[in-house]
Amino acid sequence: MKDLAAGNARHVRGVQTCTDFLANRAALAKGQHPVAIVLACADSRVAPEYVFDQAPGRLFIIRVAGNFVDEEGLASMEYAVEHLGVPVIVVLGHSSCGALTAAVAVEQKHETLPGHLPTLIEHLSVPVRTALAAAPADPVAAAIRQNVVYSMERLAKERSLVSSAVSEGKVRIAGGVYDLATGDVTFMGS
Repeated sequence: MKDLAAGNARHVRGVQTCTDFLANRAALAKGQHPVAIVLACADSRVAPEYVFDQAPGRLFIIRVAGNFVDEEGLASMEYAVEHLGVPVIVVLGHSSCGALTAAVAVEQKHETLPGHLPTLIEHLSVPVRTALAAAPADPVAAAIRQNVVYSMERLAKERSLVSSAVSEGKVRIAGGVYDLATGDVTFMGS
């Protein structure tokens, strides 16, 4: 976590140190040894390698719009924990998240979304309702933060290889919200 926080501080200052992607290519072809799993939003403005100033091979990234835990993402995390020995999971939300903005609109205004979007929004309904129950001044920002907290809690409690590793002290779960305007990640959690 200290390395990720330091990398984010460099990112905020615009001082990226991980720019030589050729340096470790031969070593990476032989295997991976990531130091953290990052559950991030699919938003094109959120690139965890840059947000945390990490070279290829350092982060095991799972991305889905709204950065929520689903079966496929959980299975990917189980692989990383069980077979790669990754000790840290970071749930990374971000400001102005379109998925959570839509989920709030669906909940508050009963909007109907086309295609498969309702399925995506369904994954976000519990944290959105929890956030809105507190009548926040900024419902979207509250939903973004609550979604991170909800995902962290789900990873720690839902029966899986991940929750077993957490209870055994092998894996730590943290969360954060990335501010698109400043580049800063506000961390929360363990």
